[in-house]
Amino acid sequence: MKVTVFGTGYVGLVQGAVLADVGHDVVCVDIDAAKVAALQAGRIPIHEPGLTPLVQANHAAGRLHFTTDAAAGVAHGDLIFLAVGTPPDEDGSADLKHVLAVARTIAAHMAAPKTIVNKSTVPVGTADKVAAEVRQALAQRGADIAFEVVSNPEFLKEGAAVADCMRPDRIVIGTSSPTAERQLRELYAPFNRNHDKIVLMDVKSAELTKYAANAMLATKISFINEIAGLAERLGADIEAVRRGIGSDPRIGYHFIYPGAGYGGSCFPKDVKALIHTARSVGFTPEVLEAVERRNDAQREVLAERVLAHYGPDLRGKTIAVWGLAFKPETDDMREAPSRNLLAALWAAGAQVRAHDPVAMPEARRIFGERADLTLCDSPMAALEGADALAIVTEWKQFRVPDFNRIAQALRDRIVFDGRNLYDPAVVARHGLAYESIGRPARG
Repeated sequence: MKVTVFGTGYVGLVQGAVLADVGHDVVCVDIDAAKVAALQAGRIPIHEPGLTPLVQANHAAGRLHFTTDAAAGVAHGDLIFLAVGTPPDEDGSADLKHVLAVARTIAAHMAAPKTIVNKSTVPVGTADKVAAEVRQALAQRGADIAFEVVSNPEFLKEGAAVADCMRPDRIVIGTSSPTAERQLRELYAPFNRNHDKIVLMDVKSAELTKYAANAMLATKISFINEIAGLAERLGADIEAVRRGIGSDPRIGYHFIYPGAGYGGSCFPKDVKALIHTARSVGFTPEVLEAVERRNDAQREVLAERVLAHYGPDLRGKTIAVWGLAFKPETDDMREAPSRNLLAALWAAGAQVRAHDPVAMPEARRIFGERADLTLCDSPMAALEGADALAIVTEWKQFRVPDFNRIAQALRDRIVFDGRNLYDPAVVARHGLAYESIGRPARG
């Protein structure tokens, strides 16, 4: 099938590459000429395992194309995906200006019937807004061309997006059009062979499904973090509690790891947007508001531990930080808990020596050159001259460190673990004090 994807960000690039990989003819359109040129040269702007060879191979095979020519993109695709950003507005709502701008662009260049597919995460009612924009733009042209607008939300995890896209656990399609349903079923047939993964529903239900899924996962994270705070005060071990409740199949082990809070491009934005949507229709989203409040507080926990140990004045102290990305296998630092920690450490006068396997270029872009930040090439290099170590991201490279070297390097021999990576007894045997989340301090 001929497919056009507007937007070469995280969702659009992964979706376009995976569709090309099964044989579809895909054109990706972006207004950023430098990004398009880089993609044409095989340079990928984001870190995502498996994405670079996938893009390079399908571009070389002639199935995946990149362009800034919107008219050519519209002419190419029978199916046109909207995969542009929906950043949070000042009031927490999703900003739809990019989505609606693309809708107008499509209408300006349409010469034949099209099916427009909302892939971006958008509030309930967005498909209606896209359809209205297209109808208005067509009317201004005096054109009478049929089109459909479908909701087909993505469910990709950063760090595993290619695998999620190639082997989806469900394919949600929101449409009441038999023609659009047939097209989407044909498009996704290569991913739907083992068993039927398509979940067909109306457009508004599909739009809400995406938000509800992310809000549910965010709720699980905030819940376990709240129980972790209670465990600390009661003298319980949250890791034992986690295993105890996770063994219940109604709960499961996914997304119940206590830590320094959730971040990234999805959960914070989507929870805020769903809260805004609820309020806009006169409904009070009490659970969602509590989820957001708990996470806002949890993102400060690691800094609070450091300041509780040392006091409010950290001048003369150097803190090593392992992990800057909001989660492993990505360079994404949007809403990352590391940013809360760094801001608090700098405000207290500390020096920071940080290491992340892939996110340090992003850190340089965000923070620029700072006298109180040193980005180090390895975890152990970050420990040189440091008083304490704070762990923010659960990269696998941090899971089995040399505790003897850590103890020798740290002047104050203390580890603040925001991801509960280690057995407290093991850390204590190496002469290190150890503070984690929801467990008694050791050492």
